[in-house]
Amino acid sequence: MVRKLTAIDLFSGAGGFSLAAYNAGVDVLAAIEFDQNAAETYQKNLVDRLDTKTKVYAEDITEFDIDSLIDSIGIEKGSLDILLGGPPCQGFSSHRIKDSGKNDPRNDLLIRYFDFVEHLQPKAFLVENVPGLLWPRHEKFLNNFLSLAKEHGYTIVADEPLILNARDYGVPQNRRRAFIFAMRNDVMQEDIDWPPPPTHHKSGDSPWLTASSAFEKPNSKILDTFKQRLEEKFGHSKEESAKIIESLEWGEKLEPQDSCNLSMTHSETLTKVFENTPLLGGRDESGRELNCHKNYKGHKDVYGRIYPHIQANTITAGCNNPSKGRFVHPWLNHGITLRHAARLQTFPDDYTFTGGSMSVAKQIGNAVPFKLGEALILKISRLLSAQ
Repeated sequence: MVRKLTAIDLFSGAGGFSLAAYNAGVDVLAAIEFDQNAAETYQKNLVDRLDTKTKVYAEDITEFDIDSLIDSIGIEKGSLDILLGGPPCQGFSSHRIKDSGKNDPRNDLLIRYFDFVEHLQPKAFLVENVPGLLWPRHEKFLNNFLSLAKEHGYTIVADEPLILNARDYGVPQNRRRAFIFAMRNDVMQEDIDWPPPPTHHKSGDSPWLTASSAFEKPNSKILDTFKQRLEEKFGHSKEESAKIIESLEWGEKLEPQDSCNLSMTHSETLTKVFENTPLLGGRDESGRELNCHKNYKGHKDVYGRIYPHIQANTITAGCNNPSKGRFVHPWLNHGITLRHAARLQTFPDDYTFTGGSMSVAKQIGNAVPFKLGEALILKISRLLSAQ
């Protein structure tokens, strides 16, 4: 019998990484998540529904007793296969300007992650974070982490952290994230092909998925308007526009009883703004100009409609709020629903979330996209299984 690989998921959130591990045939022994709603979401979906034995700890990881975890789940040091985790990344976020965030205490959680590496001594570990982790102003934290890895007998695969785009792995979203993958020296192999080859490409047999895949197919009148707008806004010919629209894949209609079939309730004034925003339109085409936008040309995506013919913008913790990005429904006059956001993160429709709408949006936006995580963990599983 082939032994199933094991993993522990730190900063597990709603469980994107763990769902990927489950689908890759990896047993997740434990998950640690401070946010109570996210921990309950994890428990409901990945333990109760899938009937796994994962122990979920809704606790502060900075005060967590790692040795008691080892005793509780009954593993020996060095026997764990994969340690997963995405430490909170706000301190490294690109939304922070100049040196803002470089002393954010949440940055220390990257080093706290390594405390678990030191105690558990897994065969491999995988860290996910925003690209800002690699910026010069955060060099101290990253170099400290990489030095600890080397000192404790780990090799960073590919010699450095890599930035991957989720769209290359079947996620209908333009989402760049930094990943640090390391293997313990005694299991390290030569000539490792990392990262795994993209499953989707700009063109060819497996093109990048478009945001349309998260939305139900609209009626022919709306599709005709999309064609016209592709000509007007992007300069496509009629033939090109028709070909683009005809090539789009669409998602299933949302179920009325789906608890995530929920969008923000907007004021009458804001609803009117969306009514005046054409398909493929942004805030600059709505007829409204806020005082804060008069002398500032940045953040043009806020209050913009999602483009269905390309990948969605990065789904964030404010993904249901049009003031936070291009999160207005492609043709309806409200923000996207929580289910649309979850689909853009490639969560299946039977994945449910606990908490109010702001909490759910945060859980969805902070998650590792399931399809991206699956591609990475499958590759790591093959490497470790070859031992």
